[in-house]
Amino acid sequence: MAQTAPGKAYRRGITLMEAVRRFDAEEKAEAWFVAQRWPDGLRCPFCESANVLVVTSRKPQPFRCRDCRKCFSVKTGTLMHSSNLPLSKWAIAFYLFSTSLKSVSSMKLHRDLGITQKSAWYMGHRIRGMWGEAEERFAGPVEADETYVGGREKNKHASRRLRAGRGTVGKAAPALAGVKDRTTNQIRTKAIQKPDKPAIQGFVVQNTEPTATVYTDEHPSYTGIPRRHEVVRHSAAEYVNGQAHTNGVESHWAVLKRAYFGVFHHVSAKHLDRYATE
Repeated sequence: MAQTAPGKAYRRGITLMEAVRRFDAEEKAEAWFVAQRWPDGLRCPFCESANVLVVTSRKPQPFRCRDCRKCFSVKTGTLMHSSNLPLSKWAIAFYLFSTSLKSVSSMKLHRDLGITQKSAWYMGHRIRGMWGEAEERFAGPVEADETYVGGREKNKHASRRLRAGRGTVGKAAPALAGVKDRTTNQIRTKAIQKPDKPAIQGFVVQNTEPTATVYTDEHPSYTGIPRRHEVVRHSAAEYVNGQAHTNGVESHWAVLKRAYFGVFHHVSAKHLDRYATE
């Protein structure tokens, strides 16, 4: 079938209107979350017992385990634990984060969901924290690269300029290291306080199999890495040399930085890891 729209327009998912209709009542949202968490029937999150009573009064919680006698809800033990925000708003927030390529700012979430900006910021970071790092190593081939996030010194007000040189001066510390597995298209990133050779190589080695081929630029931090290693020389205007290039992971940095400039406008060093992982 001929493509009639750019990019990946052929992909299908539920629309925003469908999502709103699906979660327009708290009961609908709770039923959906229960079905996602316990597809084979209700189970106690404390003892895994299936002997669960649905409490008619819903007090103090909607479910009660007859074996360990503990009460719980679908939020118990999840990122929504102890949150007073309605499940219907959590569901719409999940939808917005899952369908927004460059993420969602807390101000937009605050306006769209009708909650305070403080609650929206809390909700956003809870959702970002859900996307943790996997433990499996990449089999490769793998692209590795590093970047800095932050504004340019020349664009800052004169009183805020550090006047300490060029390059990475004024960028938010720490640096970001990233690896992309070409086979699965998965990417892992990590904020590194001191982006020296041991730290960068340690991150790449930790996330790749010993047999993986690693493609990097000519940055000296990658010299001597204990992997099969091929280099593309950007300083010589070489961006592709056979299979050697870092275009995939650099495209990831491009999306991240467009989110920084266009959505967040500022990212603190404290939370940089979460934004990059998202």
